Amino acid sequence: MEAKALEKDLNERKWISQNLSYATVVGVEWCALTNGDEYRLYNAHAAVDVEEKLFRTVKISDASRERDTLETLELLSKEKMGENLLSVLWKAHFIDRNIKRGLDDLFGNEDVRLIRLIRKKTAGLSPSEIRASLKRARISIDFPVVASAGPPAKTANPPSKRPKKQKKGPAMLGVKVTDLISAGLANPPLDLERKYKGAHLRATLLEDGTVKFGNERYDSLSTGAGMARASVVGARPGRRYPQTNGWIFWQYREPGTGKLREIDYLRRRYLASGGRT
Repeated sequence: MEAKALEKDLNERKWISQNLSYATVVGVEWCALTNGDEYRLYNAHAAVDVEEKLFRTVKISDASRERDTLETLELLSKEKMGENLLSVLWKAHFIDRNIKRGLDDLFGNEDVRLIRLIRKKTAGLSPSEIRASLKRARISIDFPVVASAGPPAKTANPPSKRPKKQKKGPAMLGVKVTDLISAGLANPPLDLERKYKGAHLRATLLEDGTVKFGNERYDSLSTGAGMARASVVGARPGRRYPQTNGWIFWQYREPGTGKLREIDYLRRRYLASGGRT
């Protein structure tokens, strides 16, 4: 995080280059540049020009984008960084940007392939008529900002049945442990366990969504899982614990059956039920 004075213009290339340079030196993928009001998130490792490393920019003073600002700043939280959500959203951002560039090029440069395609879809139009029409057209291509969390997806599957496996999109990653507790899907204190490299690790999910492992409490499943792994294999130099997805690391015993299930199973049930019990 590189902080400048409030009056500084973050558009100045020297501030951007300085921020990215620091991140590159220490091997950090994600970095932020701020003057206290505006926040800019950059992907320092992206193999693109400096200007295209910018992922998102928000201003606290812009009341019209309050939701976007809150969601963007939340991406910098320890829990969201542990779940690698920034990389998920960056991929969508990168793909959308390249698709937009390709479509702009097709429509803006009288691409002969596009003209041929339009001729196949229409009747009796000449290439010159199609070109003239495209010049008169006002074509705008834009993509909405991908949110860090969305409303739970509804499905016809009842919550009692195992939901079909789905990719971990932004909506899934936006679910919090406290959401599962509020919905009655997780009932603290909930015993968590995992067999890992010959060790039987145990922890407890508490009422406030924190995880107790050993004598310490951690603010997320992922941090608690990382510390549990570190107790067995240690961590790399400069890190307290190995990066771990706590949703699929920790398991609990299902009431009634005693079957071991990953906590991620409860998250999928939560989404399948639309956030209801």
